[in-house]
Amino acid sequence: MYANASKRSAFPYLLPALLVLTIAGIIPLGFVFFYSLHDTFGGNVFVWVGDDWFRQVLASSEFYDAVLRSLLFSMIVLSVQIPLGIFVALRMPRSGPFVAISLVLLSVPMLTPQIVVGYLWKVMVQPGSGLLSQSLAGIGLTLDINSVGGTWGLLVLMDTWHWTGLVVLLCYARLKVIPEAYYQAAAIDGASRWAVFRHIQLPRLRLVLAIALLLRFMDSFTIYTEAYVITRGGPGQSTVFLSHELVQTGLIQFDLGEAGAMAVIYFLIVVLVSAFFYRLIVPAGREAGGR
Repeated sequence: MYANASKRSAFPYLLPALLVLTIAGIIPLGFVFFYSLHDTFGGNVFVWVGDDWFRQVLASSEFYDAVLRSLLFSMIVLSVQIPLGIFVALRMPRSGPFVAISLVLLSVPMLTPQIVVGYLWKVMVQPGSGLLSQSLAGIGLTLDINSVGGTWGLLVLMDTWHWTGLVVLLCYARLKVIPEAYYQAAAIDGASRWAVFRHIQLPRLRLVLAIALLLRFMDSFTIYTEAYVITRGGPGQSTVFLSHELVQTGLIQFDLGEAGAMAVIYFLIVVLVSAFFYRLIVPAGREAGGR
């Protein structure tokens, strides 16, 4: 009875968040779903077409190509940023004046607007004048942004610069709360550095790593602004991600029905992957809470 009363007393505090979620999320999603079931003509005339747009999207090779590119990009950046973030967090100072400096330097890229990040890296790779191009030329290397490999490498490098700090900060915060007694016991037992990481640090990073994976997947899978500023989808169609395909269909071609169906499928993909990570996060959170 007491638990039920506590839930009822806490409900009013959730109302502002529920109101914002309804206005910013549920209502727009409802309109998108409405468009996905209708064909649109001038004068706001809507004709019911049922699942026609969904069948058209799911039969499109361009849609599957865009999904595969988005998934591939997410897998690449996750495979780079998660290990790199752990590596940097393990080597950050635990105390002293350099802690604050390190945290500020890690936060600056994340606070940079996406469109600014895109233009910054586009300027840096300009042939002959860009800082990155000149630096690579100084060691005898050339970055060919007109090749598929060079463009993908640039996008991965850009995203790594932009968001690895998030992984570092999450891991660093969790490492800071590990009791010093654990390390002292490991030192007495003569444990190697790898053994300390495997048996003491990594198990306690499970929760934050699951959160980092979820956040970074959602952001990298929906990347649009930075990639579009740098590549415009090129060379060819090699960097046309699902977000680009959606914008092209809905805002440029103004095919609202097809774009609505694509957006709903896009949303379902993100929800399914998020549910998978949620299944990882909840057990990890319970395990961390039990320690």
